[in-house]
Amino acid sequence: MSNLITYTHCPVCGSTAISNSITVTDYSVSNENFQLWDCADCTLRFTQHVPDQQSIGRYYQSENYISHTDTNKGIINRLYHSVRKITLKQKSSLIQSATGLNSGSLLDVGAGTGAFSAFMKSAGWRVTGLEPDEQARIVANKNHGLSLLSTNHLFELPAESFDAITMWHVLEHVHQLQTYIVQLRKLVKAGGKIFIAVPNYTSGDAEFYGKFWAAYDVPRHLYHFSPASMKQLLRHNELQLDSIKPMWFDSFYVSMLSEKYKTGKEGFVSGVFRGFQSNLRAATNKSVCSSLIYVISKS
Repeated sequence: MSNLITYTHCPVCGSTAISNSITVTDYSVSNENFQLWDCADCTLRFTQHVPDQQSIGRYYQSENYISHTDTNKGIINRLYHSVRKITLKQKSSLIQSATGLNSGSLLDVGAGTGAFSAFMKSAGWRVTGLEPDEQARIVANKNHGLSLLSTNHLFELPAESFDAITMWHVLEHVHQLQTYIVQLRKLVKAGGKIFIAVPNYTSGDAEFYGKFWAAYDVPRHLYHFSPASMKQLLRHNELQLDSIKPMWFDSFYVSMLSEKYKTGKEGFVSGVFRGFQSNLRAATNKSVCSSLIYVISKS
């Protein structure tokens, strides 16, 4: 039996102006339904009655959960692996550009099976990788020779010790939202950068697929950010938003998976088409891209 968290205040801004918005199904593991609530003040959307940190583990126990298993079963996951080679280079280039460094100290929070940590290590960065899931840490060691640490070590690291801190699609999973943000601010060096990538529920593909939008990924995704709610979270913690970068490939991956949830079929062609439509809309307004990278520094 799960212990559930029921929010009476918005997890980002603390407002009590929260209300039920939509019910979404966990299509990848449990087939259970979860309510998504909205904050009228900061526009955060969040999963209500969510399993607590001690109970949520079973919702990650699936060979289909690619972040922990690195599976390449099915056309969608094979495409994910192919595209990842490109996105790893893009992330590395963004970090070098934003920090002005070709190498330095990097903290990868939520390293998964270690692909990004390994890539940055091979590029000359001194990488500390943190990952809560033991199985994912085992895969990272097997595939990349990495010794990832448990995320419990986040609060044991010395202050101002990293030039760059990355959270690639991780923040939405963290129960201790405010605590984590405070700690990231503590750990980044003066002049260093924090890179946070999260899905964007105000995107074109989210609007089209509604309750079938795969990036809701309940209950594993506790929070569903809009640019406005992310900006509020950063302001509250005295962090400065330097820039927002679109993640163009996410639109296709999420749309293909959403199509599968909606129709019960792989839906490759339809998913690619919807992903293209979403990106076309975001071409003139990048803040409505399917996923966004927030480049952040200390205020």
